[in-house]
Amino acid sequence: MTVTPTLLTGPVAPLPGSDTPSGIAKTPVAGPLWLGAEGFEGDQQADRRVHGGPEKAVHHYARDHYAGWLAEIGPQPALARAGAFGENLSSEGLTEADIAVGDIFRLGDALLQVSQGRQPCWKLNLRFGMPDMARRVQNSGRTGWYYRVLQPGRVTPGDRLELIDRLAPDWTVQRLWHVMYVDRLNRDALTGIAGLGVLAEGWRRYAQRRLDSGRVEDWNRRLEGSA
Repeated sequence: MTVTPTLLTGPVAPLPGSDTPSGIAKTPVAGPLWLGAEGFEGDQQADRRVHGGPEKAVHHYARDHYAGWLAEIGPQPALARAGAFGENLSSEGLTEADIAVGDIFRLGDALLQVSQGRQPCWKLNLRFGMPDMARRVQNSGRTGWYYRVLQPGRVTPGDRLELIDRLAPDWTVQRLWHVMYVDRLNRDALTGIAGLGVLAEGWRRYAQRRLDSGRVEDWNRRLEGSA
């Protein structure tokens, strides 16, 4: 399993039509970058409470999904090029159905490990000028995924992203999405997620809370709110 992704970074800047700061607008880089424990040099996030950090150091989004979005919502300036969803890696040939939590990849001199799926937030609504875009992304399963950095190193445009190990191949990002957002109180699946050591701790806590409470968390603030 090998692809050659486009590398993208971006600064914090106001979202279109607002004064809300965001680092969601990413553009391709032209030269080598250092990839550290919290992401690529020169890449920024506006709200570090919910974006970035070791478990969300690198965001990957499948370019394969762009055609589906164009068919669903029509032409959008953001969809004209890679980086529409704030991704650091854009590629064709890998989707949520192919990638499993715990998968380890080599990219240049760095080693990455899939840590969790992406939970879309309301800033996508402003990015696309659509009040329900974040909810559309969540409901579609076309969310993208995050990596933690196991080994920092230099990464250069044109470097291949190559799978070198699979630790939990049954737990694809697509399967996790299905449990989180479709089959939401499946106790057997939630028990598996709660005990999945290669999954980001935050997602394991979601699963354990559902097991303990029998309830699903309210997503409205994340999808529609302003904080």
